[in-house]
Amino acid sequence: MSRRQSLAKPSTLQTIPEPIPDLGAGTSGQAAEPHPAGRVKHGTTVQALRLLASLTWTLLVLVTAHTTQLLGSPLYVVNKDYYYAYMAFTKQLFGIFIITITQWFSPTTIRISGDASVRGQLVRTSDGRLETRFPERLVMIANHQLYSDWLYLWWIAYTSGMHGHVFIILKESLKYVPVIGPGMMFYGFIFMARNWVKDRPRMQYRLHKLAESRHHRPLSGEQGGESRDPMWLMIYPEGTNLSGNTRKGSAKWAEKQGIKDFEHVLLPRSTGLLYCLQELKGTVEWIYDCTVAYEGIPRGAYGQDIFTLRSTYFQGRPPKSVNMYWRRFPVSSIPLPTTSNPSPQQSEAFSNWLSARWKEKEALLEGYARDGRFPADDGHDMEGEPGVGMIKGAGFIETEVKLAHWYEVLQIFSVPSMVWVVVSIAQNIGIFLSTLLSGYKA
Repeated sequence: MSRRQSLAKPSTLQTIPEPIPDLGAGTSGQAAEPHPAGRVKHGTTVQALRLLASLTWTLLVLVTAHTTQLLGSPLYVVNKDYYYAYMAFTKQLFGIFIITITQWFSPTTIRISGDASVRGQLVRTSDGRLETRFPERLVMIANHQLYSDWLYLWWIAYTSGMHGHVFIILKESLKYVPVIGPGMMFYGFIFMARNWVKDRPRMQYRLHKLAESRHHRPLSGEQGGESRDPMWLMIYPEGTNLSGNTRKGSAKWAEKQGIKDFEHVLLPRSTGLLYCLQELKGTVEWIYDCTVAYEGIPRGAYGQDIFTLRSTYFQGRPPKSVNMYWRRFPVSSIPLPTTSNPSPQQSEAFSNWLSARWKEKEALLEGYARDGRFPADDGHDMEGEPGVGMIKGAGFIETEVKLAHWYEVLQIFSVPSMVWVVVSIAQNIGIFLSTLLSGYKA
């Protein structure tokens, strides 16, 4: 067996049944299958300490990040260019936080591969990190296996230097969560009430800003104001993650539509993605598609019932590997309607295109369930003269979620620290002047 094959094969599961803890979305009771990540690695005391440490770190960062946002909010009325640059910087800080949570509390192997369409864009650095060379503006779609999917996709943005330009479509209820909700509003995220009459004008406004935003400022992309601002818009066409309840909903929808349901993914809904692509038409050239699989989930089981918050972050049982398969599609090749009010035939053409991509995902995930790995691109292209500028496929890149430099963590506290220093200096100067003035009067 080659080294590449040995890297791709999942490890053998333990055969000792264990209880599945219930925290968040999990189910309690005796496990029908052994846990894919093995036995509990930390006892009750260590779990409690890990819980305390993770909550303390999370609250500290959230409060600090939101404070940083509030400190910079007056820039909106002073100079919008610098306001949006500042908010992109604060979004980078949140991306760094996401990486630390994964790196410190749920480290796992990440296995990356892709097809020929992303050849030359997946690179393993000399120190073992992943570097992606994706464009500054794209729409990203993915299957939704687990609550943590978006954490790994934000990390992918970090590997392209785009973690300050991520935009996500979220449920409206999250907008009212203290600290987190206002923070996401500063980030320009799009909130959906799942009522199209209410959501459409809101989406239209936000997407128009994403389509036309140009700013002469730092973090505005390679050409500054000469081109549109960077934007990575993440969309889950399934609308929710895979679970027992959503599996039933997908089956009912399939029956209603007279089509066959899937096993490894949910049926995608095309309305939201179609509307986004229509509003962004002419401003985005590529859709990047990621197929995600977590090692060890048995057939018929669901990741959310196995990799709960407790098992993943506190018991030391994250997935043994997170596997990603990347490909991209030119927006120009997608059958998009030519009008803002598409006919049923035009909408159906796009729906068929999206369904075809999900059938391919189903096949990829079936292959992963059978072989323990996704396909990998080992080919090569030639650029320029023969023998010069060869672009090779990445094959399998095995890496982990981590920061390029440990000191990036300090950026999270940089603005409040600088404000504190300035205020302290101002206070000391005030005291000195007051003392000097009192001595002069005396």
